[in-house]
This record gives sequence, C-alpha cells and structure tokens, in this order.
Amino acid sequence: MRVLLLGSGGYLGRYVAEHLLADPAVQLTALGRGDDADVRFDLSSGSPGALTRFLNAVHPGVVINCAGATRGGARELTRHNTVAVATVCESLRRSGCGARLVQIGCSSEYGPSQPGSSTAEDAVPRPGGPYGVSKLAATELVLGSGLDAVVLRVFSPVGPGTPAGSPLGRLAEAMRRAMQSGESELKLSGLGVQRDFVDVRDVARAVHAASLSAAQGVVNIGTGRAVRLREAAAVLARVAGFGGSLHEIDAPPGRGLLHHAAGAVAHVPAPAHAAHGPGHHPHPAAEGHPTGGAATFPYPDGCGSWQQADVRTARDRLGWRSRIPLEESLADIWMEAACRI
Repeated sequence: MRVLLLGSGGYLGRYVAEHLLADPAVQLTALGRGDDADVRFDLSSGSPGALTRFLNAVHPGVVINCAGATRGGARELTRHNTVAVATVCESLRRSGCGARLVQIGCSSEYGPSQPGSSTAEDAVPRPGGPYGVSKLAATELVLGSGLDAVVLRVFSPVGPGTPAGSPLGRLAEAMRRAMQSGESELKLSGLGVQRDFVDVRDVARAVHAASLSAAQGVVNIGTGRAVRLREAAAVLARVAGFGGSLHEIDAPPGRGLLHHAAGAVAHVPAPAHAAHGPGHHPHPAAEGHPTGGAATFPYPDGCGSWQQADVRTARDRLGWRSRIPLEESLADIWMEAACRI
C-alpha cells in the first residue's frame, strides 16, 4: 500500500510515520516543511497544481493529512488548517490516483459539551475559538469533496513528544523546576477542567486502521473517559517521585491537597459516568511559576469545563480502541521533562 503522509514532522505526524514504517506492507512517502521529509512542500502556500503533479507521480492509495497549526491568529490558523485542506482536496480531485483521504480533525470542532455527556459524531459542532472554527471548516471541505474520505476527530492527545506549551507539558515543566530547585510545595490552579486524554501512539494506530477501512464521515478518537487535570497532576506527581506537596489553590472544599510526600497521592476518583461512559488541541502558552505564586494551567481550547468522546463508532467501524493508560502517557511526558534537568 502506497501512503503519502502530509505533515510528517508534527506531533501526531511523527508517530503516524513511525507506526506506518513498522508495517512492511506500507510504502511510505513523507511530505512536509522540515528537512526530515522525503519531499518538502508547504500546504499552506503550495498550489493545487504542484501537489497534483506530485500525486500523479507517486500515485498513492492513501493520503493522510496530519498537517496544520495549533497556535496563531485567525488568519494564520485559517491558512494552515483550512486553505491547506482545500488544496489537498482540490489536488486529489484533479489527480487520477483515486487515493483515499484520512484527515486529522480535532475535538475542538465540537466546542463545549454538557458535563457528564459523551459527545458523538452527530453532535452539532459549536467551536468556541478560531482554532476549532478553522478545523471544522476543513472537516466540512473534506466531507463535501466527494472523495473517499474519513475525518478522525482526535480528542486530547498526550504521551511522548507532548508539546512543552500544552497544559500537561507545562505542568511537567513546573514540577521539574520545583524538584530541581528543591522546593517543597507546588501551588497550582485551573485544574478543574476534564478532558478525554488519548495517547498519541493509540492515535497513530487509529490512523492506520482508518487507512485500511472503508469508513467515511467523522470518527471520534478518544478513550471514552474524561479525566480531571487535577487527577492527572496527582498521577504525574507520583510517577515523578515529587517529594513535596501539591496544592490546588482554587480547588473545591476538601480537595486542596493533591499530593504530599513521595509515593503518596490523594485519591481523586473519576466520575462514575466518566468511568463507564460509552465510547489536537491547541497548546497556547500559559505562564506557570513553581515558586512565589500559583502555576496556572488553563485549557483554553474553547471546549469549556468538560469533554468526553463517544468512541463507539471507532470501535464498530475501525475495530479500534485505546490501549495505553494515562499513567503510562504521563510517565513518558515526565521522562522527557526530567531529561531537561
């Protein structure tokens, strides 16, 4: 199977490439803006004609688009996330290769959801910011293109390579600085939001499964379980061996102390509906300081306080479900942060 991977140098693209290269049945060509790509091409500025000529030369059976931007103003996000996808769709229509398109969408397209609910693919999208709007516009372009295409709406990807500017990346960095300087207390705020964290390696598996499937339309990629950031912070403290105290200054009554002494972590149970429910976010800079105040880790992805995927479609149509537990993902995030000490 000949596969053309767009955006091979990005956070998701790197793991998709790694996973595909492990399959001897896949002949992979990576296209991107970096030097590590087989072919350098910028989707946000390249012409459909140039990409069409390349498609006709390579003649892939599958095109996977992991390219895009997560930061910037509305104009930049539109150029990288929407105009670029329009270029891909137009090029595929012009080309005679008849390739299947796997487009990487994101849960920010949905916007806020009701706490306790699981968001299914038929939910009406109401993105809460320009990033979600730009990704939703891309999804609509793909769905209206007439191509053999599927859009994977990835919820909150975590694991090795998590950007340092993401909420969990900044949390790990604040903990690293606290441990390096010998601080006995780390104050945190903004940890009340709940997200469906899915390991980036599981996302790569889902992309592979979608490439081989006949599924079309939108498919959610998540775990089906929402986790509070405060729970993730407590787990991260444990895997890091943080020997100090972890305090959430804006926690509900009785929840202020998350962690005290190495190996001791306060129990932060997941809601019953999250544990038993069915079923790429922007990483804006959020300043955090381990001393002299609170480290704030907002999750301003336009999705409010709660997001949880209904992943039944992925299970039924792709034969996919998440495998890697959040603790393993957080341990990998911590290992990368610790290497910067």
